[in-house]
Amino acid sequence: MSAKEVRASDVRPLPVLEETLNYLLSLLDSTEHPFEVIHDFVFDRTRSVRQDLIMQNIVNDKAINMFEKIVKFHVISHHKLRSSCSSSSISPLHYLNLEQLTKALTSLYNLYEANRSSKPIHEKEAEFRSFYVLLHLDSNGQPVGESLSLWFRHVPSPIIKSKEMWFARQALRYFQMGNYRRFLSTVAAEASYLQYCIIEPYIDEVRSLALCCIHNCCYKLHPYPLGHLSKVLMMEESDVELFCNAYGLQTCIDEVGNKLLPTKQTTFCRPKGGLQNYSFLGFQQLGRQIEL
Repeated sequence: MSAKEVRASDVRPLPVLEETLNYLLSLLDSTEHPFEVIHDFVFDRTRSVRQDLIMQNIVNDKAINMFEKIVKFHVISHHKLRSSCSSSSISPLHYLNLEQLTKALTSLYNLYEANRSSKPIHEKEAEFRSFYVLLHLDSNGQPVGESLSLWFRHVPSPIIKSKEMWFARQALRYFQMGNYRRFLSTVAAEASYLQYCIIEPYIDEVRSLALCCIHNCCYKLHPYPLGHLSKVLMMEESDVELFCNAYGLQTCIDEVGNKLLPTKQTTFCRPKGGLQNYSFLGFQQLGRQIEL
């Protein structure tokens, strides 16, 4: 049904849409069902809310607030689906969630522009604009709209200069350079909860690069302490040992009880079946809770 064919009885008015959205998002705290089940229920209905807002051409501050909440739902789902789904089901769910996240962001950015005369920069705009940059970390992944070089031309200067966008651009730069130390430390020090939720799928990719570099260059003559590797990879030491084992590397213990990577191991190889989800110390240090 096109916007011209819409009748008042076909769509829900704004107050009803607000109430519906708040109810749907309140379900995310439920522990009665697995997250992927709750996500599936909320996913379809938030998409319907978006459609009703667009069909009625509602472009005020309340619409912006609702779209920001919907974007948050998809961003947090980007993180939670990784830990709640089996490896066989996570891919299609992630694909669909990422697709709708991209569409919701596009609509939100259009709303920011439509309200530019009343508010030059919206309160949360810088953080929500940064998501677009972070979604481009993997240039070989699913396309998420126009290229960054073109997209940046439409972004207001105050947003470009914001700390949220500075972080996103630094993370992108370090990721593309393969600078694992700066990438992980910057994420730990600067990322917001929502920014981390988008970045998380790339954390272990960067850790893999780090372990490969360290294995090839950093402990040819002397064993490498796991305690130090834990700080580099931003992981619990117990997880570091499991991570190394997954890559075919064995550990040992010295005379005072410190765990080490022995030298001259020739069994390093990338896991074929993927990796389990490991903790990120920086994420734990954030200690931030998001209210939808």
